[in-house]
Amino acid sequence: MMFALIIIGLILKKTKVIGKEGQKSMTNLVIDLILPCNIIFSFMIKFSSKIAQDFMVILIISILIQVFCVILGSVLYNKCSVKRKKCLRYATICSNAGFLGNPIAQGVYGMMGLTLASIYLIPQRIMMWSEGVSVFTEAPTKKEMLKKIFSHPCIIACEIGVVLMLTGWRPPHFLQETITSISNCNTAMSMLVIGMILADADPRTLVDKDVLFYSVIRLIFIPFCVFIPCWMFHIDSLVKGVSVLLAAMPAGATTTILASKYDCEEEFSVKLVVFSTAASLLTTPIWSLILMKI
Repeated sequence: MMFALIIIGLILKKTKVIGKEGQKSMTNLVIDLILPCNIIFSFMIKFSSKIAQDFMVILIISILIQVFCVILGSVLYNKCSVKRKKCLRYATICSNAGFLGNPIAQGVYGMMGLTLASIYLIPQRIMMWSEGVSVFTEAPTKKEMLKKIFSHPCIIACEIGVVLMLTGWRPPHFLQETITSISNCNTAMSMLVIGMILADADPRTLVDKDVLFYSVIRLIFIPFCVFIPCWMFHIDSLVKGVSVLLAAMPAGATTTILASKYDCEEEFSVKLVVFSTAASLLTTPIWSLILMKI
């Protein structure tokens, strides 16, 4: 179903039913409305000590992954040009785990998978507006960084969701139905936009040795480095599965946005996002199969 939606998105863009501005509007709609509703909906579950334990474990795993990715990004790409290295470092720190990872976590593991994914993404969203932005420019001031973090719609949604889960309070029925209806659009809209991103690629110029190297690191090496410790320490299968799948996500679209803004090889950043996203359509199902069997 996800593959079919991606193909539909690609066709819509190729046939110009949806243009560049339409794609941008759809992306903003997903990030600012649909995904936050999806996150709030995922927290409308009965709280228990087991859930609290899983939250803590996946939060710790996510923090460790972010630290690992920062170190990895600073040592792996020293042979690349300065501007190219900035794109590679940022794309290593900030994957597309939010936009692409949430619907995949929900599709593979259900609503609990989505809830855990929302917790997992908190450290990445913090890193995105701190260490991530500082890769391209001077580190933002603490005030600017905190403002960007706490005003992000998905962070606000997590805060609302945690309150609903801990208190057991639920919005009026009509509001719950509204949130649920918008939430149900997440997978379809996200996959359509992914298809539109892929439509911008020129297969003849897409392959690049640095892009290939990055894709192996992002889609295979990093999730492997997450999977092995989780397997060795017998981490809960659901927590392990969500952690590995989200660690295996491709470069985030913000890589291209920031590369364009700060004049850092925008064309190369597009290749990073598009090729790694296309490659993830192969690697993500493989990781899913591995996780289901082990």
